[in-house]
Amino acid sequence: MKTILITGGAGFIGSHVVRQFVKNYPNYKIINLDALTYAGNLENLKDIENEPNYVFIKADITDEERMDEIFQEYQPDGVIHLAAESHVDRSISSPLEFVKTNVLGTVNLLNAAKKLWNGNWEGKRFHHVSTDEVYGALGDTGFFTEETSYDPHSPYSASKASSDHFVRAYSDTYGMPIVVTNCSNNYGPNHFPEKLIPLCIHNILNNKPLPIYGDGKYTRDWLYVIDHAIAIDLVFHQAENGETYNIGGFNEWQNIDLVKELCRQMDEKLGREKGESEKLITFVKDRPGHDLRYAIDATKINKELGWKPTVTFEEGLSLTIDWFLSNQEWLDHVTSGDYQKYYDKQYN
Repeated sequence: MKTILITGGAGFIGSHVVRQFVKNYPNYKIINLDALTYAGNLENLKDIENEPNYVFIKADITDEERMDEIFQEYQPDGVIHLAAESHVDRSISSPLEFVKTNVLGTVNLLNAAKKLWNGNWEGKRFHHVSTDEVYGALGDTGFFTEETSYDPHSPYSASKASSDHFVRAYSDTYGMPIVVTNCSNNYGPNHFPEKLIPLCIHNILNNKPLPIYGDGKYTRDWLYVIDHAIAIDLVFHQAENGETYNIGGFNEWQNIDLVKELCRQMDEKLGREKGESEKLITFVKDRPGHDLRYAIDATKINKELGWKPTVTFEEGLSLTIDWFLSNQEWLDHVTSGDYQKYYDKQYN
């Protein structure tokens, strides 16, 4: 029996990774470690919380002593590290929080794993999940590859770039068996509504403005979160040590076009007049250091591990909307209290 520690497993992407491993590897013990900050929500995992191979631990990766205790108690054979502060807007207003969690927290985990494994690397793996934003921005053409130089432009992407470097440094310096994955923008069920797609779904339901930064022409590559979880599973089990894989959807959309497609589908599903939700689109002041375009070349993971997205963006968006419409209680819960204060500060 393997024991796998998944950090940030109550968050958006993390909860789907936890579910992927709990359901597909009943002979593994899956430890979900999450601090349950504003974006962590155990409601994301109600369907598996009583599975015999699943354990939840509330802990903060910035607590060095607690990380050592957990590693010594549970003796994980592998780590899949997703815990991170991830919202660019928040990093602009509170950069130090991103340094603490994304950099120091990652180093705490690396140290705890190094201490536990003590050079006995056979059957061990530290899988670090990162972002395409570490590469900076693209012009109208070109793609990020695994060889693209790092050029982060926000406190968020700078903190993730730093954590990537530390993970690779522990491989080069100590021989730790690591893999790194850098993914494009995720979307899907359980997405916390500070991000574009769930924010717009929530606002359309409540006839509130749909805030679009600048001219709306910022371009992102979108990946359905369940496809990302499948890719992480493949890399964790099949990749060679020291490898990096970019995971993307081959699916670029300008923000304004994405929101218009979202409005179209929402109007159809809600029985509203065509074009009604588009009237809610409101252009707001751009954020500092806003990268124009991200686009990932996921050829390597396709050729070496056989991974590719399973749904088109239109299909994935429809599935996402259906999930939110069927889980409005979840949406109401996470959009109350402190989140509302943050929303007001950002957009009003």
